[in-house]
Amino acid sequence: MLEALGLDALGVNSDAERVYKTMLAEPRLGVLELAQRLDWPAERVREGLDELARLSLLRPSDENPGAMRLVSPEVGLSSLLAKREAALLEEQRQIAASRAAVARVVADYADLHPSRHHSDIEQLVGVDAVRAWMEERTHEGLTEVMTFSPSGAMSEQSIAAARPLDEDALGRGTAIRSLYLDSARNHPPTFNHLRWLVETGAQVRTTATLPLRMVIFDRKQALIPVNPEHSKTGAVVQRGPGMVAALCALFEQIWQAAKPVGEDRTRDDQGLTSQEMAVLTLLAEGWTDDVIARKLGVSVRTSRRITAELTARLNARSRFQAGARAVERGWIKGV
Repeated sequence: MLEALGLDALGVNSDAERVYKTMLAEPRLGVLELAQRLDWPAERVREGLDELARLSLLRPSDENPGAMRLVSPEVGLSSLLAKREAALLEEQRQIAASRAAVARVVADYADLHPSRHHSDIEQLVGVDAVRAWMEERTHEGLTEVMTFSPSGAMSEQSIAAARPLDEDALGRGTAIRSLYLDSARNHPPTFNHLRWLVETGAQVRTTATLPLRMVIFDRKQALIPVNPEHSKTGAVVQRGPGMVAALCALFEQIWQAAKPVGEDRTRDDQGLTSQEMAVLTLLAEGWTDDVIARKLGVSVRTSRRITAELTARLNARSRFQAGARAVERGWIKGV
């Protein structure tokens, strides 16, 4: 029965507990006898006795001056338990007070920024404001998040900033679907992050191009950049039902055609990858190498290499002719 005691939660360290258990069985043992019984140095026994005295589990003997007497468990341990319960109650009281204080701050913040909750459009200036807003949404108990991430290679800073938010949301049961560019597969740190997302519970697919950076929360709010070409300048929160519904439809359309991260990229009947088809379409539209590279999330050098290979396959003399011939042969749709 004595071996079943576990007194660490009451503040009794392991040595003091061993001495206490031994004395409960044989109350008249002195220091030397306890040391022999426990196979400890006498000094270690004395330290255990001092600790028991500090906890009021040993008290001065009235019969033998200078000696100590054992306090019964009903008295000594019950007293420690009562102190522990009182401490827990005080801690709970402090937590309740802190929760009320947080609620007051949140309410005051909402009063100072009423547009955050009532306007269909809200502008967030700068990266810090955008990340702070997203952190708030993550803690609101979201059920679904859908994202466009139109950058090929993610920086270590971006991965480090995104991972805690994703992990927290997935841990809360949020369904996450994310679309990245095909070029992300060619950047090991980014591709490892995408695989981590899948292993953690998200659904991730890639596609050749994405129209803009976007995050949709519970099909009620959409976060899009103020300037798609310079997303660091800030973002706009859209809450209008019509606009959000249109953005959700755009997401679903691109999601259906994208490839899951776990699947290899395939070629169509003409032997084209989705990335090569995107390049041909952009060439037919007259975009420059810089713009094509940015839309694909690749370097300008890679963009030029892909363009040169496609131009050669089509026996074209120029970029524009390559796009035109791709339309003529039915490789891509006319623009």
